[in-house]
Amino acid sequence: MTYTSLRPVANPSPVVGGSQESQPSQPATGVCVTIHGHFYQPPRENPYLDAIERQSSAYPFHDWNERIDRECYRPNVFARILNDRGEVVGIVNNFEYMSFNIGPTLMSWLERYDRETYDGVVEADRKSAERLNGHGNAIAQVYNHIIMPLANKRDKYTQIRWGKADFRSHFGRDPEGMWLAEAAVDAATIAALIDEGIKFIILAPSQAARYRAIPSEGNSDPQWHEVGGGQIDPTRPYRCFLNDNRFIDIFFYDGPISRDMGFNDVLNSSEIFVGRLGLAVRGDRRAAQLISVATDGETFGHHKRGTEKSLAYAFTQEIPHRGWTVTNYAHYLSSNPPTWEVELKPVTAWSCSHGVDRWQDDCGCGGGGAWHQKWRKPLRESLNWLRDRVVEVYESSGRHYFSDPWRARDEYIQVIRDRRPETQINFLYRHQCRPLSQTEQIDALRLLEMQRNALFMFTSCGWFFEELSRPEGVQILRYAARAIELAGDIAGVQLEPEFRRRLQAAPSNIEGFGNGAIVYDRLVTTARVSFEQVAAHYAISALFESYQSKDRVYCYQTEQFDYQKQQMGPMTLAVGHLRLISEITRESAEFAFAVLHLGGWDFHCCLQPFGGRLAYNQIKDKLFEALDRASVTRMMVAMTQTFGDLAFNLDDLFAEERYRIIQQLTENTRAKLDRLYTQIYRDNYGVLRAFHRDELPVPPELQVAANLALSDRCLTMVRLLAASSDDPQQIEQYFGELEAIAVEANTMRCQLEIPEARVMLEQFIAAALKNLLDRSDPAELESESERIARAIAIGNSLHLGLLLERVQELYYRFFHSHILPYCLESETHSPASIPCRWKSEQVPILLSLGQSLGVDMSSWLN
Repeated sequence: MTYTSLRPVANPSPVVGGSQESQPSQPATGVCVTIHGHFYQPPRENPYLDAIERQSSAYPFHDWNERIDRECYRPNVFARILNDRGEVVGIVNNFEYMSFNIGPTLMSWLERYDRETYDGVVEADRKSAERLNGHGNAIAQVYNHIIMPLANKRDKYTQIRWGKADFRSHFGRDPEGMWLAEAAVDAATIAALIDEGIKFIILAPSQAARYRAIPSEGNSDPQWHEVGGGQIDPTRPYRCFLNDNRFIDIFFYDGPISRDMGFNDVLNSSEIFVGRLGLAVRGDRRAAQLISVATDGETFGHHKRGTEKSLAYAFTQEIPHRGWTVTNYAHYLSSNPPTWEVELKPVTAWSCSHGVDRWQDDCGCGGGGAWHQKWRKPLRESLNWLRDRVVEVYESSGRHYFSDPWRARDEYIQVIRDRRPETQINFLYRHQCRPLSQTEQIDALRLLEMQRNALFMFTSCGWFFEELSRPEGVQILRYAARAIELAGDIAGVQLEPEFRRRLQAAPSNIEGFGNGAIVYDRLVTTARVSFEQVAAHYAISALFESYQSKDRVYCYQTEQFDYQKQQMGPMTLAVGHLRLISEITRESAEFAFAVLHLGGWDFHCCLQPFGGRLAYNQIKDKLFEALDRASVTRMMVAMTQTFGDLAFNLDDLFAEERYRIIQQLTENTRAKLDRLYTQIYRDNYGVLRAFHRDELPVPPELQVAANLALSDRCLTMVRLLAASSDDPQQIEQYFGELEAIAVEANTMRCQLEIPEARVMLEQFIAAALKNLLDRSDPAELESESERIARAIAIGNSLHLGLLLERVQELYYRFFHSHILPYCLESETHSPASIPCRWKSEQVPILLSLGQSLGVDMSSWLN
């Protein structure tokens, strides 16, 4: 990222907990700027496992949530301002300055998998509220991104209520505004929003039909102005009245600038971006005007790499330099209530020029080449049919358990947010119409899960693109399949045959699939997970993982009552007694299992319902007796006689565990290959050296051998270094070895592609820095600082591509909380008032350390 006329940031605000210290509250007058980011990822969790399975298309990351988190969400919490040498001048939490909504399912993922980023987002909202008279930057979102005009009335209200409750659980306050999925709106949606206390929404200018000044005593019937081509003035808020005179306030984002942000290069430079904002400023000398833009939050870092830096510099330097105020919609509205009203077009969305047909018809929006979207309408109609059928099941069965089934559904978000047994029990106690048995409690939770999946199957992403068999379409069908399964478990109804028949009317663009029913059969039903599959997964993976007596596999609690493993030659046999409990519905199942590993990829796992201690002991005795005879045939016969023909193998493991086990199984092969390539490299070292000395083309076989041999040596040394972080002599030894490897690799022009070594060296540097800043003996400051700088230099010389973001953030935070106050007091010759473990002559060492980490300390060092 480059900036034209980059001005240095003098004494940038300290980062505390991922957020800059707030500045004094500013009134929403003059030119105000609000940049809104809609941060959202579709729910990707397997509905049976409550977890995202490994997605190979997101490599080298585990899944797309993790990839976009690394490219966008975390970089916006820790957005860099860099100087012309690429050194960190400031770290800005962009969420503290931008208006934003984060989809509830994404926010829950961040809370679970990246707590530091999650905490930074929550802290940013708190800081912005402190700065803006109690109005935080965060607004809510309808829960799982359904197209509200296409939802029935009950689903509209549940989506809003779940969105509000989820928002409160994260930010500790009620939302003032709400983001509508795809900005899709109609009169019924507005009525629901008003009923639920939402004060404002954000729409596209193309969604307005006409506007006028709000009638007043001096102007009781002002003239209406028709909106053509989205030419409504976006610099002011509008009030939208219903027929009963209730209202909601609406902000229209600036369409041209918002499109430029998404599709042009205005974000490549903060100066260009703010200059583009300046073109929207009206010169009519009004007391206040709002420059409002909105786009997908993923634009800042994922779709457009590094643009979070432009945003940070714009927020903290360019916009204030022009005398403008960075604000949010709620704060602006508190000082500038609407004086104009607007009427909207009947049914609209921001990404479809045909109303909301993108989510129900072959309208052409989102199409690709010659592909059609004729599948959209049959898919919508099939899901509407299924929704109505599960409503019948819910109402007929729910009245036996709940005093008010629909109120129970609206408040079920409390359980979705917290799956602990005590939360579920308290929830059922509040909503039960009578005391429920344990079996009835399970059915009550199944009913609510059926409704949750019925809501999730309308997630808008399923229709957004050009083909039904894409992952988004398959995902919503998986939610539908789970709702169908639960309806069958509870009421015994068979909904799947009719649902499949209806899906046959949804034609796929891909000849191999044909229609939605085939997509359903091949990609949806095959992803179902039974208790037996979970038990088989546990049994096979237990050969490679030491489970505790009480443990967890995805959303299942496991209780191991017995487990015995014995090896005979190449065969390994394990027999166990296991109970599984679903954390979602509290269903449970108990199994006896046996798994035979014949070596390599060959696994044979059998199981059956637990039939009592005596029967289980007889199974163990029979199988271990067969193992003693060291006959594969006898073992297979014994397992078949005991358990029957149903068997599981490595292919039946969930993708994550299968990937891990495959890696372990190939470790010996990889080690043999490493030894072979190392020998080839050693035997031909002189020849290879001569090729490079004389600038001759190197035989690729020899160069590959050199690359792999030196990569293996390097990885071995880094592993040893990581394991000996407390032994200075060993560290010195391994540093010397790595420096020698770097010299040899550069001489032999080797490409060392060892991401594992990069990660371990980064962790070593982070641990060493944390120890230095938190616990180090001041007497060892110089040696420990040199050690960190040397580790960085080694990583650079090995061309590992070290990522120093986290250590920079750690140092930057420490600098502003400890070192900077000391330096400032030193300028006044009264450093004694600042507690500091180091002597004054040691502070330059700390500053030099920051410079080694890529943080600009030049002004203090000078």
